[in-house]
Amino acid sequence: MTYNIAAIAVLMISFFVMIFLRFPIAYAVAISSIFCLLYQGLPLTTVCMQMVKGISSFSLMAVPFFITMGVLMGSGGISEKLLDLADTCVGWMTGGLAMVNILASYFFGGISGSASADTASLGSLEIPMMVDRGYDIDFSTAVTISSSVEGMLVPPSHNMVIYATTAGGISVGSLFLAGYLPGAVLAGSLMVGSYIISKKRGYPKGDPFSISKFLGQLKVSIWALLAILIVVVGVVMGVFTATESAAIAVIYSLIVSVYIYKGLTWKDVWFALDQCIDTLSIVLILISTSSVFGFCLTRLHVPDLAANAIRGVSNNPYIIALLLNLILLLLGMIMDMAPIILIATPILLPVATSVGIDPIQFGIMLILNCGIGLLTPPVGSVLFIGSAIAKRPMEKIVKAQLPFYLFMIIALLLITFIPAISLCVPWIFGYAGGR
Repeated sequence: MTYNIAAIAVLMISFFVMIFLRFPIAYAVAISSIFCLLYQGLPLTTVCMQMVKGISSFSLMAVPFFITMGVLMGSGGISEKLLDLADTCVGWMTGGLAMVNILASYFFGGISGSASADTASLGSLEIPMMVDRGYDIDFSTAVTISSSVEGMLVPPSHNMVIYATTAGGISVGSLFLAGYLPGAVLAGSLMVGSYIISKKRGYPKGDPFSISKFLGQLKVSIWALLAILIVVVGVVMGVFTATESAAIAVIYSLIVSVYIYKGLTWKDVWFALDQCIDTLSIVLILISTSSVFGFCLTRLHVPDLAANAIRGVSNNPYIIALLLNLILLLLGMIMDMAPIILIATPILLPVATSVGIDPIQFGIMLILNCGIGLLTPPVGSVLFIGSAIAKRPMEKIVKAQLPFYLFMIIALLLITFIPAISLCVPWIFGYAGGR
């Protein structure tokens, strides 16, 4: 197999130059692809054809519904209910509010599927609450943004739908099931870190655990948690497709937010839908332009070239798994999540499967790596949101974040080298492995 090294250089160099010049990622992807196609003498109609092909997917129809569901539930008074539920569960521990923060993110992530939504919705409540109880503001912010990453692992997550579509042949339902235990591992790791820091700094405990209080709060919060059951159980049991379950969940979220929790008026709903359209337009533009980029990568055999380069470093599957994580972490520092999924999946997934990593497990690894990237400078969007909410300099937040990076990396390594963490729940429900 021969490689057109010059065309690859045109594609990759122009892309990374525009990234470092802070071009919007969609423009960087599209323009570098156009340069590459022109260099190869291909017609520019290829760009239009591939962009349309990229978004002509039934699975992708679920993405706008999941985004809408997350915005409606996040704006409809759900945050306070989930915070109260988490408080009754773990508030009694040392560093209780930090534990509440982490558990609330696990609950809320199952509704919003977005680290940014989690930080924006819960952070505005949690950070002032923790500071009022004597917690350091930088520590409070670090806990909030770290725990927000759970939201991308706990279903329903529109990023999982994007990965399933990009990888091809992967069940969205299996990906949803696979996210629960890794999300719990990440939450547990962050809780251990928070406990150590809280014990060292003498942060307070909350009220003692009360089963009656827990049951009372569960009764109030059950309406929010049922949204997750509609999506996950419906897809796994084959009652709905992912798209159908997402559409039903939007209607359910609207009813709960407007009529049960009464956190939204119909006027607020229109503002929420406007926010959904803004988010969705960005996602779909990225998917369509990344489809052209992916076409160029495939035509130039870049996945094979990357696989050979990585295998040239070592044939040891453990070393290759570590290299894959390192590449994804570095990409996370300079790119946002959706483009990494769209661009890195066709390149790195074949390498992962060649050393025995299941596509479902690789998807979890990819999403967690991207989540960590959202917390790292220079382009960590969740880091910026946390800094803005806390009104603290970003360098102060990064300093407080350092121990949490360590505990997130520990969770990542556990997920990487213990496949059962990602695969045992799908196996229980009949997923047999492979693509």
